[in-house]
Amino acid sequence: MDSFIIVALALCSLMAPVYGDKGTSKARSCSDIRQFYSGKGFSLDGVPQSEISGEHLRICPQGYTCCTSDMEDNLATLSRREMEGLLKEAGRSLQTLLNGQFKAFDGYFLELLNRSSISLQETFTPTWGPVYTQNSQVFSDLYRDLRHYYRGSSINLEEVLNEFWARLLEKLFYQANKQYYIGGDYLDCVSKQIDTLRPFGDIPRVTKMTVTHTFVAARYFVQGLVISGEVVRKVSQVQLSQECMRAMMKMTYCPHCRGMATARPCANYCSNVMKGCLANQADLNTEWKHLAETMMQVADRFDGPTGVDSVVLSLPSRISEAMSAIMNNIEIINKKVFQACGTLKNGGTSSPGVTESMKRGKITVEDKLGSSSSKMDKLVSDVTVRLKDMQSYWVSLPMLLCSDRVATGTGAEEKCWNGMNRARYLPEVMGDGLASQINNPEVEIDITKPDITIRQQIMQLKIMTHRLKNALNGQDVDFQDSSDDISGSGSGMCADGVCSSSPRLFGPATNRPSYPLPPENKEVKALANQNLPCITIYLLSLLILLLRR
Repeated sequence: MDSFIIVALALCSLMAPVYGDKGTSKARSCSDIRQFYSGKGFSLDGVPQSEISGEHLRICPQGYTCCTSDMEDNLATLSRREMEGLLKEAGRSLQTLLNGQFKAFDGYFLELLNRSSISLQETFTPTWGPVYTQNSQVFSDLYRDLRHYYRGSSINLEEVLNEFWARLLEKLFYQANKQYYIGGDYLDCVSKQIDTLRPFGDIPRVTKMTVTHTFVAARYFVQGLVISGEVVRKVSQVQLSQECMRAMMKMTYCPHCRGMATARPCANYCSNVMKGCLANQADLNTEWKHLAETMMQVADRFDGPTGVDSVVLSLPSRISEAMSAIMNNIEIINKKVFQACGTLKNGGTSSPGVTESMKRGKITVEDKLGSSSSKMDKLVSDVTVRLKDMQSYWVSLPMLLCSDRVATGTGAEEKCWNGMNRARYLPEVMGDGLASQINNPEVEIDITKPDITIRQQIMQLKIMTHRLKNALNGQDVDFQDSSDDISGSGSGMCADGVCSSSPRLFGPATNRPSYPLPPENKEVKALANQNLPCITIYLLSLLILLLRR
């Protein structure tokens, strides 16, 4: 019997290494990941032929693996590059949409201005004769300044309109009094009497009000479209963090390293990764939504009887009506001017019939090109739909980017990749924005350090919304007091004192390992199972020995 025990123990000692190496002797082939890895453009030098122990892994779970440290680093970098490519692609789609709306509105508005200018020229030439042809520069200068203002030049629109009426008064007074010698100083005096004389009646005041409302709104509306596109472009180019890269690698390519190439991420798992990676982008949502809503309010003012078409195309008619008003009252106006500026001396070169030709100008000028309200209605409808669609863009990005990569179908939640294995993902889904990521289990984020570039773009959106809200009231207010915050060294990045007053909270705890660890040591468990026969023999031998005693 003693000899039996000795033999049993000897067999146990011989079998232990055999069972312990069982995982290695039957290790799975790495042919699939070798093919996959090569297809991504990487060299196969150093890539294992079969699974190896994964203690070296820093991102993926440390079970048996086909990935070396270099492979893990290369795939992590690739995952970030691919993610940044997807963000730029999504951004370009939105930029294209915004640019399309800009081109449609901008093209139509400039078309209206050109039509209005052509209409004035075609109707004033036969109606006003030399009065127009000899002073056409006054009118062309007006349209030039209106066009430049709309395009964003630093022009005071009210001053442009005031200057136009003052110059027009000088020209018409001169044309109506050619029998006198009239010098430049005298004409300056005449133009200064415009508020007292009110030679054009109430037309300048009404015109200034309608034109100012329309052009201020149009100017800042197209600026809103341009600024929105620029915000998307700049934010889409923000580089993702190292923590995001690790999370993307773990979700995207760690399944390949574990021999689970077909495993797709769990839906909630993908949501947490994307919400963590795009936390700063989601903080754009509030101001982005405010801007879109304000732009829709401005767009609503563009159609209707007092809309863009009516105001721009009626300019020739209003100006002609104003000119007729001064000619109908020229005697009264002359009398008041002589009292204020002095009596004129004869010596001019009066032309017979000039006054009569001027009086014929009271014929109403009509827009020969007709109404275009239906086109403006369509433009407003299209832009409103587009602005509504883009309102939730920044908080919808995680869902958009997860939509075609997560596991779907019956039982998907039980067999999806949860970051460790094929199993259900248990953690809850985080909210949107940086502050909501403090307990994100997938992406480690310092919520007290927002991205500066994105904070700058949030400020740009605030400024643009401020301008548009003033435009709704016809006010042209350049929000210059925040310019330092936009281009400065970061002093304006924490609006409303949020950053200075926020407690220094980090999420998750910074004393945790920088890489995820598996929930259990599967290698140890496997080795224990493999040594079970040896332990059984050993226990039986001890039992026999005790029974003999």
